[in-house]
Amino acid sequence: MSPIPDLIYKIATSASFAPARLSGQYQGMPIDADDGYMHFSTAAQLAETLRLHFKGQSDLVLLAVRAADLGGGLEWEPSRGGQLFPHLYGGPLPLGAIVWEEPISVDADGNCTLPEAVR
Repeated sequence: MSPIPDLIYKIATSASFAPARLSGQYQGMPIDADDGYMHFSTAAQLAETLRLHFKGQSDLVLLAVRAADLGGGLEWEPSRGGQLFPHLYGGPLPLGAIVWEEPISVDADGNCTLPEAVR
């Protein structure tokens, strides 16, 4: 695997993220609860994740997260096409690990303009 990137990205609905602003930790999307871990993408994986899983959704927030802040709960596991994806096990995402957040939307064809800060 190539070196672990400084930032990984979490796509959330605004509604699922709203309670985190009060509690200080993000519990994740319904799929995270169903799968038993929180899904993230690298910058290189982000556009395809948005295209495949968030078509036509406009009320989204993109969270840039410091991978190093997640400790031993962060695992890199094969998923789509054998690519290694970051997954967080063992608890919620602490808001202190989030470097920035930006609202995003995905059109009906799965296209999305990513913030310039995605790297």
